[in-house]
Amino acid sequence: MSAKPMVTVRIARWSALHPWRAIGAWVVFVAMCIGTGAVLGTKTADFSDNPKGEQAVYQRIVDDAQLNRPASENVLITARDGALDQDKALAVAGEVRTRMDALTEVDKVGEPTPSPKGDAILVSVDIAGDRETADQRLQPLLDLTASIQAAHPDLRVEQVGGQSLNKALSETLGEDFQKAEFISIPVTLIIMLLAFGAVIAAGVPVLLAMSAVGSALGLSALVSQLVPSTENTSSMILLIGMAVGVDYSLFYIRREREERARGAGHIDAVEIAAATSGHAIVVSGIAVVVAMAGMFVADDVTFSSMAIGAILVVVAAVIGSITVLPAMLAKLGRWIDRPRVPLVWRLSARSNGEPRFWKAILKPSLRRPGVALVVAGGALVALAIPAAGMTLNSPSDADLPRSIPIMQSYDRMTAAFPSKGAVHAIAVRAPADAIAATDSAVTELTRRIQADPGFANDSAPRVNRSADGRIFVIAAAIPHRGSSAEADQSLLWLRTNALPATVGAVTGAEFAVSGETAGNNDFIENMTSVLPWVVAIVLLLTFLVMLWTFRSPVIAASAIFLNLLSAGAAYGVLVLVFQNTWAEGLLGFTSTGGIVAWLPLILFVVLFGLSMGYHVFVVSRIREARGKGMDTRSAVSHGITTSAGVVTSAAAVMIGVFSIFATLSTIDMKQMGVGLATAILIDATLIRAVILPSLMAVLGEANWWTPKFLRPRAEPMAAPAPMRELDRVG
Repeated sequence: MSAKPMVTVRIARWSALHPWRAIGAWVVFVAMCIGTGAVLGTKTADFSDNPKGEQAVYQRIVDDAQLNRPASENVLITARDGALDQDKALAVAGEVRTRMDALTEVDKVGEPTPSPKGDAILVSVDIAGDRETADQRLQPLLDLTASIQAAHPDLRVEQVGGQSLNKALSETLGEDFQKAEFISIPVTLIIMLLAFGAVIAAGVPVLLAMSAVGSALGLSALVSQLVPSTENTSSMILLIGMAVGVDYSLFYIRREREERARGAGHIDAVEIAAATSGHAIVVSGIAVVVAMAGMFVADDVTFSSMAIGAILVVVAAVIGSITVLPAMLAKLGRWIDRPRVPLVWRLSARSNGEPRFWKAILKPSLRRPGVALVVAGGALVALAIPAAGMTLNSPSDADLPRSIPIMQSYDRMTAAFPSKGAVHAIAVRAPADAIAATDSAVTELTRRIQADPGFANDSAPRVNRSADGRIFVIAAAIPHRGSSAEADQSLLWLRTNALPATVGAVTGAEFAVSGETAGNNDFIENMTSVLPWVVAIVLLLTFLVMLWTFRSPVIAASAIFLNLLSAGAAYGVLVLVFQNTWAEGLLGFTSTGGIVAWLPLILFVVLFGLSMGYHVFVVSRIREARGKGMDTRSAVSHGITTSAGVVTSAAAVMIGVFSIFATLSTIDMKQMGVGLATAILIDATLIRAVILPSLMAVLGEANWWTPKFLRPRAEPMAAPAPMRELDRVG
């Protein structure tokens, strides 16, 4: 009795025999996902919505206080050129105050305040209503400020505040996302044209990748009702979706084309592709999902939302690749290779065999594998050494480009009024029997803050008190950026000196410090503590996936070793590029002296997930050749050379898409783009062309050792027997 065809083959057979049903079902699925997302909208959050440690204590105290904390905006008036005319500026400030006070969206307008140096006037404005929905009432204030600016072109009248900053940055990030989407599609199409030499064959992977991205965006909006999304989720979906969506289709189509070139009919070629590349796609998808799931270990809303987005788009890409793609290939038939790009087509068709170029590249690695392994491995280790000096910093205003107008306004405001910049937020809860003592301690605390040069001296600390008098919320402004070393020092002084010596002396009193600097420090501390656990879990789960796929502990361990090498080298490149200043002009950024704290974790899980796709595909071809009777070195040579064209094209797509992110506005996106592009470049060149073949050649027959309990009854990658009668149906 013949073995039952694997699931990917049965799915491909049904889709190939019922192409319109499969295509129609996919179109309905994508439309429903996009429609659901459009109707529900996306519920958003940021990393501050999931406080931990002292941040959680602060939030609990503030929530219990039930204080009225309106969202505030500021209208800044400065001179465009020369010294500020105080009389004229005060007259304009009076106009701002009068007209703002007349708006129903405004609760209270403060008195015009001159800066200590006399170079600016500031008018504070409280937005009426709930702080959480203040963004919905922001636009009339912005419109009014713009009209006053238009009436006084000789002055600079600009609005800056939490809501206006969020709005401007959201628009910038949205434009970045559109830019990445706009550029990534033609870049991917060009790479696909070079890979296939035919317009339809190039368009199919891009179309499927775009549909996977669209469906994942819709599904992420649905899931965000339970787990709020963040500003990076859409970028993650586009980044991963275009990469894996195109690559999976590329693997499948190239194998189907290869089998047709050998004489197989369309349906037979589709089934063989399903049994080989289709199986590798499923395993790769599982590996990516497993790696992305490692982000849940961080127990952070930012990582959870990015993990969900990545998992959704990978699952969508896998489903599309093993269902609708076989239907499209069967329906298109030989039209998949039309219309042809003359010269590119000849080069593409020639690459379907075993290219001489890749045979020449592999020859040194297979002739002297030990030497090649030591030299290439040593080079990657050397590249990874700078990673030991990696400095982590948390996302902050310092990461944002000063080309954004509102960031220029923010810098002018904080230069004139230091107290309007970063703030240490302190919450104090007094015991019921020691309210007076706590009140005295808070007074002493504010006196010490005012006397300390590490804090802003243009205004006293602001103290807000609950109705019952037990809870105090103190805003202590600092004249430095929230991510600066000076801000860290003042935070340390508060937490270890000032607060314990004052409020801490009251028995039973509770206190905590929050704010941008505290959040940055606590976030970095959390990342530092959680990263080893994420790495350990991802390594373990990836090892188990590879062990289940290849039934070989040696191959599974080799995969882990190779990915650790490329990850370490990518970390080293990030440090060399972004902790120094030499690349600032090239990539258009200002170095913050560190790497954004969430990136090492993201880079690790994404790299492990995506690299396993290449590894599964290449090693599957090697094992396939080994199963046909070749010795290990011959199988390695055959497997790598026959898959080299696909892997090179797939890597080019990923590098192209990731590199686009290096051109975006924010430094965290630049770092992610450079890190991932570098890792994939290393993975597709040194790892796959030198270290993998030399390592497998050194290990020899040990590669294929399988414990008895892992030995399968049937070879899982066996190609299906031709079914010539199905060709007549196709």
